[in-house]
Amino acid sequence: MWRVRRAAVACEVCQSLVKHSPGTKGSLPLQKLHLVSRSIYHTHHPTLKLQRPQIRTSLQQFSSLTSFPLRKLKLSPVKYGYQPHRNFWPARLAARLLKLRYLILGSAVGGGYTAKKTFDQWKDMIPDLSDYKWIVPDIVWEIDEYIDLEKIRKALPNSEDLAKLAPDFDKIAESLSLLKDFFTTGHKLVSEVIEASDLLLLLGSPGETAFRATDPGSESDKRYRKVSDKEKIDQLQEELLHTQLKYQRILERLEKENKELRKLVLQKDDKGIHHRKLKKSLIDMYSEVLDVLSDYDASYNTQDHLPRVVVVGDQSAGKTSVLEMIAQARIFPRGSGEMMTRSPVKVTLSEGPHHVALFKDSSREFDLTKEEDLAALRHEIELRMRKNVKEGCTVSPETISLNVKGPGLQRMVLVDLPGVINTVTSGMAPDTKETIFSISKAYMQNPNAIILCIQDGSVDAERSIVTDLVSQMDPHGRRTIFVLTKVDLAEKNVTSPSRIQQIIEGKLFPMKALGYFAVVTGKGNSSESIEAIRDYEEEFFQNSKLLKTSMLKAHQVTTRNLSLAVSDCFWKMVRESVEQQADSFKATRFNLETEWKNNYPRLRELDRNELFEKAKNEILDEVISLSQVTPKHWEEILQQSLWERVSTHVIENIYLPAAQTMNSGTFNTTVDIKLKQWTDKQLPNKAVEVAWETLQEEFSRFMTEPKGKEHDDIFDKLKEAVKEESIKRHKWNDFAEDSLRVIQHNALEDRSISDKQQWDAAIYFMEEALQARLKDTENAIENMVGPDWKKRWLYWKNRTQEQCVHNETKNELEKMLKCNEEHPAYLASDEITTVRKNLESRGVEVDPSLIKDTWHQVYRRHFLKTALNHCNLCRRGFYYYQRHFVDSELECNDVVLFWRIQRMLAITANTLRQQLTNTEVRRLEKNVKEVLEDFAEDSEKKVKLLTGKRVQLAEDLKKVREIQEKLDAFIEALHQEK
Repeated sequence: MWRVRRAAVACEVCQSLVKHSPGTKGSLPLQKLHLVSRSIYHTHHPTLKLQRPQIRTSLQQFSSLTSFPLRKLKLSPVKYGYQPHRNFWPARLAARLLKLRYLILGSAVGGGYTAKKTFDQWKDMIPDLSDYKWIVPDIVWEIDEYIDLEKIRKALPNSEDLAKLAPDFDKIAESLSLLKDFFTTGHKLVSEVIEASDLLLLLGSPGETAFRATDPGSESDKRYRKVSDKEKIDQLQEELLHTQLKYQRILERLEKENKELRKLVLQKDDKGIHHRKLKKSLIDMYSEVLDVLSDYDASYNTQDHLPRVVVVGDQSAGKTSVLEMIAQARIFPRGSGEMMTRSPVKVTLSEGPHHVALFKDSSREFDLTKEEDLAALRHEIELRMRKNVKEGCTVSPETISLNVKGPGLQRMVLVDLPGVINTVTSGMAPDTKETIFSISKAYMQNPNAIILCIQDGSVDAERSIVTDLVSQMDPHGRRTIFVLTKVDLAEKNVTSPSRIQQIIEGKLFPMKALGYFAVVTGKGNSSESIEAIRDYEEEFFQNSKLLKTSMLKAHQVTTRNLSLAVSDCFWKMVRESVEQQADSFKATRFNLETEWKNNYPRLRELDRNELFEKAKNEILDEVISLSQVTPKHWEEILQQSLWERVSTHVIENIYLPAAQTMNSGTFNTTVDIKLKQWTDKQLPNKAVEVAWETLQEEFSRFMTEPKGKEHDDIFDKLKEAVKEESIKRHKWNDFAEDSLRVIQHNALEDRSISDKQQWDAAIYFMEEALQARLKDTENAIENMVGPDWKKRWLYWKNRTQEQCVHNETKNELEKMLKCNEEHPAYLASDEITTVRKNLESRGVEVDPSLIKDTWHQVYRRHFLKTALNHCNLCRRGFYYYQRHFVDSELECNDVVLFWRIQRMLAITANTLRQQLTNTEVRRLEKNVKEVLEDFAEDSEKKVKLLTGKRVQLAEDLKKVREIQEKLDAFIEALHQEK
């Protein structure tokens, strides 16, 4: 019915055209009928062919899909009688409805795609919470054993299907508003649109759709769409930033909750709740491997092949600040413009319940949440740096190892290096620049090291030094991460913001990098907290034009994103290289074990520490051996040593002066006075010195004497060093001299000889002493006068001119003594003149001093021979001694003197022996233990004293085995984590 009615209307249109067209004669052929009429009613005509009429009119085209109100279309009059005004509103309404269907369909498709893209972006921004799996009970991870989650997942629609179903409500709203405009424009606008549509149908070729968009839109339409797109992009970027900050805040809240949960796990509960034993973390195991490698022999060149993050940059570029932001604590010393990092600092970051820091060689934990502990930690790091720096240097290659644990920290190992400088300033060593370059190259030349290149964004890029150095070490940028610091100052000071973009993209530097990041490390105030810096950084990037104008991407900003990226790169490098390093250590271990078996097949592999412990036990055993020395041996060596020390003084200063007296009373008086002076001033100190030297000699004898086949010469240097240091530290008891002085004084006061045996012992002691002195005097005279006639004939020796003069003087003096055998000990002046004149008469020129020197030796020999003859006479004088030499011409006071000396020596030796065995040996043993303990803590001392190929080979074997075991344990734990 609808078709019949529409066909009738079309025929009326055709008849109207035929009837009212001016300038038309006769009936209009079928070929010239209206297109709609022909297509509906005359479809059966066999000769139907469309022909485009020649219309001489200017038609302004427009798009039927535009959302702006349509302008009025002015048409030129049609020559063949076409009527422009019609009132066919049902057809116009149907065309509008058909157009609305396509608008709704297009909006739904576009909205679904936009929803899917937004959903994927939000899903990528959600942080990885796999590190917090341990918080969830184990039953949750085993739930898949009880419920078929895969079947449920397949039954649920995926994200793409949901995105297709979700409509774009903005597009729908626009379409509804457009539809409203269509219905409110009025009858006139609808008719003009229909007329334009008919003309387009007449102008179009067969097969072309009536809904083709032919109007590209006006300039105002283009500007409107451009502005609208830009506003939408800005709005989306702001939403992304807000979303990222929102998730970061959520993550921080989760970290705080995680910290509290870890505290509950680690703390012991008195209620008896069973706690799961926490294993050592992967990063701690890996850090231990690096610590062992740092002490390994550099000749194998393997200690630098394991990954670590090397932080390099120009001085004051913000290296330390970036590291502190990653560690979430202000742990490093700070200074305004001066060099603070003077040696490499290895920082191992790991997750833990409490935010603490501790050194590798110390058990003290620094609570990083307390300001006093932070200040103490910074002071300790500064002290260790200054201790590592040798005299005359500014920096040191020795590494300080620091472990930092805390909730939310990314697991990695970073090494903070001294800042690269361009000029050596006053106060620095001349080779400071070269030393810093060599230290940086030593760490960066490791092919598995990740280079974190820090560049100051507030200074000109052309002033950078470190970028050229990094380019040399990693020309392809396969393990370099570039970080631009102080971006807030850069944005404020740089005239062209695109310059920052060029820096971030690496276009201003010759270096290449894996990634580029921009961070803000505070406002330059050293008292700022990490939380304040983080808030300032987030606020800056939220309002920064660099991010809003897409010069920087969201994942390229904030230290949080930097920390995540560095950690991921670090563990990727570890997984790729650790097994290869383990294989290389296995090969090294095999080679070392083979070398040991070939060179030392019967010896146990003892490293330097084990050898030191063995030597320590041997030394302590030898010290204990001192207590096994018999008292008789101690007293004999003490008495002999003491007499050798004091014999010269006794004979020269006591006996000889007293013997020159004329009677016994004067002799005894002189002896008593001199003995008293000697006892008060010199004798006790001499006795203590003798005892101390005797103890040293016995200790040295036990330390150095060979032990037969069991003797190991590898300990000789160590034993000698321990002996010298122990003797240097040992001091005799100060009260020993006072007590010894009283004992010696009492012994010398005793003149009583109880029996003949003691008398004979005194005579024997006196004879030995005098004979020893006489022998020494004979040798002195022989050296003075030269060889006698026997030696001259037998050994072909001659006298010198000086010896001939001494010989002539000696002969002249001997003649004088023969004339007067009781001559006093000194020559008078006239006697010296007489001797000199007698010698001059024989042609010998002598000096008076030469005569005196010769006389001293000649008279000394004469006196000693006389004393020995007197000693022989006193052998039978004990009877007269008992009677105090009454009615006897024989006086043996000199024998009594030597008896007193002999008894004093015996008593002193006995007293010193008691002090040695009861006190000094134990004190010496204590000193030896202290020295050994000090040596045990001094690694350099052990390396210096325990040397040799055997020691070095055993040391290498121990290190390689330890490294291999730790690497195997780490690799196993790494596979378990996967």
